[in-house]
Amino acid sequence: MQLADMDLDLDVFTGPFDLLLTLVLREEIDLREVDLAVIVLSYIDRLELRGEIDLEVATEFLVLIAALLELKSRLLLPGEEEAAIDLEPGEAAEELFERLIAQHRNRGASEWLRDRLIAESGYRYRSAPLPAAIRRASLDLAKAVYPASRLGEAIGSLLTPPAQIDIRHLHVPQVSVGERLAALKVLLGRGSFDFDQAVVGADRVTVAVTLWALLELYRRGEATWTQTEPFGPILVGTTEAKARHLEQVA
Repeated sequence: MQLADMDLDLDVFTGPFDLLLTLVLREEIDLREVDLAVIVLSYIDRLELRGEIDLEVATEFLVLIAALLELKSRLLLPGEEEAAIDLEPGEAAEELFERLIAQHRNRGASEWLRDRLIAESGYRYRSAPLPAAIRRASLDLAKAVYPASRLGEAIGSLLTPPAQIDIRHLHVPQVSVGERLAALKVLLGRGSFDFDQAVVGADRVTVAVTLWALLELYRRGEATWTQTEPFGPILVGTTEAKARHLEQVA
């Protein structure tokens, strides 16, 4: 139940509680004429009707009532005591606002601490003994099931390095860029050729290395290629400068 939803029926005011608080702080209603006990009883009656209590709302209500009681008591004090306190109604209202702000700040800090407590619940040490309902046997009646030597053997087996895996039966194709360069140069010496001719019957590694070798020839300016359509045949040939060089050598 929110405080703003609580309607009051007093001698000097009828309406929601938050409006009464606003009028009191604006000095449009004399706080000395407000029966705060009726407000407390009205709040308790509403709690009984709901059958539940919101701790945050209840705390806020208690802070407000306590502040109003203190403010009203200062207004009702005799003149000598009032002079000793030296608080005007406006100053008392400002102090009430400051206390409300401090209460809101403290409530925010308590919520932050509550969230931290919940977040760290899995890391807190539980010093309470194990409940009897889930204890299967007492520690005094517990007996060793396995000898200590078996535990030592189990730990020793973990410390023993495993045998090295034999991979000699696996075939690992090995081909170098230099070998594929030599093969491509032989094909270039015969003229233009299809890239598929250079890798016919080869595995994936050989195809990749052959492509790398072709890129190296292109970087050196010794070879070029053309492809008329996507996924079509790749025709590899010598560049014009390389072709003229071969003609002069011949």
